[in-house]
Amino acid sequence: MDQLLDYFTNHPLLAGAAVVMAALVAAYEIRRRGEGSAAVAPNEAIRMMNAGAVLLDLRSANHFKDGHIAGARNLPGDQLASDARAIEKFAGKKLILYCDSGTTTAAALRTLARAGIRDAASLRGGLAAWKQENLPVVKG
Repeated sequence: MDQLLDYFTNHPLLAGAAVVMAALVAAYEIRRRGEGSAAVAPNEAIRMMNAGAVLLDLRSANHFKDGHIAGARNLPGDQLASDARAIEKFAGKKLILYCDSGTTTAAALRTLARAGIRDAASLRGGLAAWKQENLPVVKG
């Protein structure tokens, strides 16, 4: 312990930088956990779907028709943000959100969290990751 105090005394800039970095890492982790969202891999999404989770495709209707995961419901991201009734019907259900690459689901997860729906996750990598795992996609 005395050596640590000597180090802080002899190297105040390095010690201060270490303290600042530790605080930033802690703040980042707290913020990330506070969002209440998680990203799940395609195989975990399948397990969740088998347990009753609802799969929401946030892409446009045209992209949805071109190919989507079987059993998914289409709810474009802009509609999710503007239509409170669309959100209310999913209250109390476990949700898995996905888009093309997984990048636009973060905003949708924040919208759901503001509406009080915290039991939601995003498909890590989106539909691209699903296809990369050679999992089935349906058209129409």
